[in-house]
Formats: sequence, C-alpha cells, structure tokens
Amino acid sequence: MLELTMAAVSAAEAGATAGMLMADAPSDPGAVLRVGRDKSVCRLSTPDDWLFVSRVHLEFLCGPDGSWQVTWLRGSQPDPSSEVRLTAGGHAQPLGYGGTVPLPRGGSGELVIVDRTAPRSVNVGFYHEA
Repeated sequence: MLELTMAAVSAAEAGATAGMLMADAPSDPGAVLRVGRDKSVCRLSTPDDWLFVSRVHLEFLCGPDGSWQVTWLRGSQPDPSSEVRLTAGGHAQPLGYGGTVPLPRGGSGELVIVDRTAPRSVNVGFYHEA
C-alpha cells in the first residue's frame, strides 16, 4: 500500500495543514497515483491557477514486484517553472525534469514541488507500507 498526503502552501499559509488531501493505492502491479492540476486523472489535485504544477506533474507507479517509483512527468514546456525535491531516509535530492526514482520499500518521505516565481509549494508526503 502506498499512502500519499498533499498540502498546497502559499507564503500566507506557511505551516497550515488545512486543506490537506489524502490518497492511497494497494501495491498491485500497475497501480498508479497521480498529482497535478487535472482533477479528471489526478487523485491529488492542486488549485487550477497554480500553473507551476503541470496538468499531471507527478506519477507514482507500482512495479511488478510491488515496489513503487515516482516520475516527474514532462509537461508542455521545455523548461519547468518549478523544482521538485525528494527527501527520504534522511537524505534530500533533486528530482530531475522527466526523471524517475524508486521509493524506499517500507519507508516514508516527502516530495516538494516549489514554484520558481512565487513563495508557494506543494508538499506530497508518502508512506510505502511493506
């Protein structure tokens, strides 16, 4: 099972957890959870006017062995207007545009989508139940 929590935070709301959204999916091969602005395909969606987040920004995919990975999907622009950072196991790393990284089995962490033009972010916490 992969559990996600998401909070959209602007400078005025820093530290607030109101509006936190949650989603989960069993660790079945091919299971998918998506984060982005498009409510029709994303289980966790951000405000429509937060254009630094793509229609489908992050995709969590369960592999054939029950392990999960996350991909920052390329959007319609050649250069993104955001940055994505992954923190897991006490270590932080940037996630490259179009990049994919495995999530730790039985672990937890956070992905932060940061707007390059304004003080706002989307914080997506994850917990991969082993």
